Amino acid sequence: MAEFDVEREIARVSERVERTAERAERQFARVGRVTGRAESADGAVGVEVHPGGLLAEVRLTSTALRSGSDAVARQIMELAEKATRRAGDRMFHTLAPVLGPGSERRLRELGYEPLPEDDDVSGIPGFGER
Repeated sequence: MAEFDVEREIARVSERVERTAERAERQFARVGRVTGRAESADGAVGVEVHPGGLLAEVRLTSTALRSGSDAVARQIMELAEKATRRAGDRMFHTLAPVLGPGSERRLRELGYEPLPEDDDVSGIPGFGER
């Protein structure tokens, strides 16, 4: 039976992690900030979220405020959910090429999933760029 060299294996894994981290850093520098955005049809409410759904920005116009607090809150929640899916899509498409084979399944397990091609993100800045 061959002897297992723990130190050599740790060094090999560490080197792979460093190379992957460097590729990821270059990819994020190229792609820019990974967020998701969504906006109401009339543009009165808009949100931007980080992957995972943490709100980065909420934009309300005076028109939105006239619809009442419950309606505005409901719309923010709906838009935040849509924006979170978009941020997950962007994260998926940013990291999948960097992480290599098998990464798509792992990214999906983390909640970063590609959107169906028919989800219209083309009119939103920062979306539709794959």
